[in-house]
Amino acid sequence: MNQQLAGYAPTPMAARMENHGRTMLKVAMATGQDLYARTGSMVAYEGFVQYEPNPPAVRQVASQWVTGEGAPIMKCSGDGLLYLADYGADVVVINLDNDAISVNGTNLLAFDAHLQWGVEKVKGLAKFAGQGLWNVQIAGTGWVALTSRGTPIVVDCGRGEDETYVDPDALVAWSPNLKVKGKRSFKAGSLIGRGSGEAYQMAFSGQGIVVVQPSEDSTDRLRVRG
Repeated sequence: MNQQLAGYAPTPMAARMENHGRTMLKVAMATGQDLYARTGSMVAYEGFVQYEPNPPAVRQVASQWVTGEGAPIMKCSGDGLLYLADYGADVVVINLDNDAISVNGTNLLAFDAHLQWGVEKVKGLAKFAGQGLWNVQIAGTGWVALTSRGTPIVVDCGRGEDETYVDPDALVAWSPNLKVKGKRSFKAGSLIGRGSGEAYQMAFSGQGIVVVQPSEDSTDRLRVRG
């Protein structure tokens, strides 16, 4: 049996964050290198790792993001190996190098605690979404892990002058310097009866990337806040 399972054993760490397969994140924890992770995402750990759900620093930064249960982030600290996952979703690891990324909050799995981050309203969408949409922007030099419902595609918006349109339910992340606006794809009257079609899309323009998942998972996608 040991020989049969040997292929699933973790390999030695070569970086702060790595994939273990497509759907699990492996993090090298060390004293002084704290991590913010999605609450409930820990599936295993080795060594000595402590957890603090909804820490005060998170409550201050994510005041717009909080729900009745509080901001969905926990602080992880200690020494060892930490394994995170989110219901079998694909894990995408990004190493920011003095860069920034804007992430759909439900696709954010983990990020280095020393990175600068905040919850921001997505501009240009209020008239389409009613109250407006909120996203998490992360900046600096460090590691970020995202989740995707299936293998994502990364669209380069700088290849031409045309805008890139994305269904909000399929959006994972984008470069924060991109311009964003909403576009309706059908008349409001088509919602009555047996009408069908997408309610609206997000249009991106400028230099940067957009990460799109192959799923229109509308369960608590971009949060609508008043």
